[in-house]
Amino acid sequence: MSSTSNSNNSHNLALESKQDRPNTVRIPDRVDLRGSPRSRQGSPSHSPRLGPSRFLNGEKSGASFVGAELLGKLWADRKKQPKNAKRKGGKVWYQKERVKGLVVLTALVGLFFLVDWIMLLRLQDHRVGSDDRSSRNASSVSAQVKVTKPSKGKKHYGGIYGRLLALAAHALAEGQNKREPKDLWQEPVVPASAWRPCADQRDWEPNEGKNGYIMVTANGGINQQRVAVCNAVVLARLLNATLVVPKFMYSSVWKDVSQFGDIYQEEHFIKYLAPDIRIVKELPEELKSLDLEAIGSVVTDVDVRKESKPSFYLKNILPILLQKRVVHFVGFGNRLAFDPIPFKFQRLRCRCNFHALKFVPKIQETAALLLERLHKHSAQPGLLDHYLVGPHAVAAMIARSDRAKASKYLALHLRFEIDMVAHSLCEFGGGEQEGQELEAYRQIHFPALTELKKTEKLPSPAMLRSEGLCPLTPEEAVLMLAALGFNRKTQIYVAGAQIYGGTSRLAALTSLYPNLVTKENLLSSAELEPFKNFSSQLAALDFIACTAADAFAMTDSGSQLSSLVSGYRIYYGGGRMPTIRPNKRRLADIFVKNNTIEWKVFEQRVRKAVRQTKHVQSRPKARSVYRYPRCKECMCRTD
Repeated sequence: MSSTSNSNNSHNLALESKQDRPNTVRIPDRVDLRGSPRSRQGSPSHSPRLGPSRFLNGEKSGASFVGAELLGKLWADRKKQPKNAKRKGGKVWYQKERVKGLVVLTALVGLFFLVDWIMLLRLQDHRVGSDDRSSRNASSVSAQVKVTKPSKGKKHYGGIYGRLLALAAHALAEGQNKREPKDLWQEPVVPASAWRPCADQRDWEPNEGKNGYIMVTANGGINQQRVAVCNAVVLARLLNATLVVPKFMYSSVWKDVSQFGDIYQEEHFIKYLAPDIRIVKELPEELKSLDLEAIGSVVTDVDVRKESKPSFYLKNILPILLQKRVVHFVGFGNRLAFDPIPFKFQRLRCRCNFHALKFVPKIQETAALLLERLHKHSAQPGLLDHYLVGPHAVAAMIARSDRAKASKYLALHLRFEIDMVAHSLCEFGGGEQEGQELEAYRQIHFPALTELKKTEKLPSPAMLRSEGLCPLTPEEAVLMLAALGFNRKTQIYVAGAQIYGGTSRLAALTSLYPNLVTKENLLSSAELEPFKNFSSQLAALDFIACTAADAFAMTDSGSQLSSLVSGYRIYYGGGRMPTIRPNKRRLADIFVKNNTIEWKVFEQRVRKAVRQTKHVQSRPKARSVYRYPRCKECMCRTD
């Protein structure tokens, strides 16, 4: 494509992007209390560097634009109604409720006397026949004592969910020989299989990249970085720029020095996207010596609001690119909108994520060993193994196999590391010690959040939990799995790194589901040695194990790992790769009754809450194509 045609496209894009997204609620000067929840492999990014934006002419940016939109909606309804209207309406309401209360109270008193009279009559009848039944009652009572007496080996559960965990253990023990519900390992096959991958289709000329060079240093963990890379690919095409192979920012949280070529196949990335954009490994020599910050070519997340439209980049970034010949984006976390964006650019996004990013052989080969052991050395590879570990690794798996039928496994992503726990501002039953520990962590890693707590009245932990803004604890996760009907013998692969609270926090999970495995106990220390101190590369193993699983359960639907895994399963799964996406708001309403709810009722309510999330739907407007690839840009319908 020539520069002239690119200019015309740029003009059309600018016009196309003038319409704003409808009725978005923003609260200025707040930090998003949900952050960008991601897996251990992509934690909430550090608090943004505060300061004015270069491009927004006094508008809020950076931390201000990471606004708590959902919390704003929670508070908005309270502020809409005038105080006087509340008082007038309150008098009428009080009078009506007072009359209703008197009627109900009278009815209750009458009911009490009626029940009391019936019970007295039954008690008299019971005494008349007591002598005849005394011998039978004695044996019955002794039998009851034997049943209710706890056995020596019985597990006693503590904590706020102790009662429910005991009920779950009893239900799992009783149901060992029962069949699991059919939909546990299935998707709604017919509607789901109507979609097939087609993001690899192109109908445009290669981009010459004549306007300059784009550099990106992506922050966060591996999953946030993956999103940043694909957004950078789209931006390079939009601006007719040459993309320099992205770099990954060193994080004080993950302490991983891995770069793009340590995780993804660099040559495949460059060659596969060659019909779309020009990609080089380094800047040309004449630009390497430039002080990019001094000449104004460095653009940070403070300068660009989250999910900015293409028109923003055409208006503000293209002039810098044309003048300076290079622009360096530092951070670039979720800085490109999903809508409005032209069809071909959205498809390019999908093409990058699902086709251009392949893990390096070192990761693929070790992941193949992991999958092989999860499937108990089956000769039949999994549905997605070919896409994830490549044909050579799959061939090696088949050669080593010694059984025909594969063993099923459930992958569970426990998003309960300290960064997520601290960033959520929720409470998890650890009392004062937990509060002090998490606050100390926030002061180091999320200083803007700490400062915000001093100046703003934030929602209480109870409100956050009731609105589904807290990550599920390991105890809540295992209760959900038990209620859904997963058998006690189910093999569960747990993804995630250092769970907050350590092994003691996993006690309930390992007690109810003893066939629990991780990459650390499926792979030998020698096999894991090449990945030591490389958290992003270890995260890639978790990504592959979760994506290839027969069923995948997430505990935080906002997690980047969970989003990317579920999207990959949709794209390549052909309607046969079910994902469990809990509605945390509904679950919170169920869990709050943990001291009184009966197991059958708990089971029914949890199943209903999860079943409602299994509907096959196309991508909602403005939502991620990485998570919801069922859209005309990424997938094609076969019906």
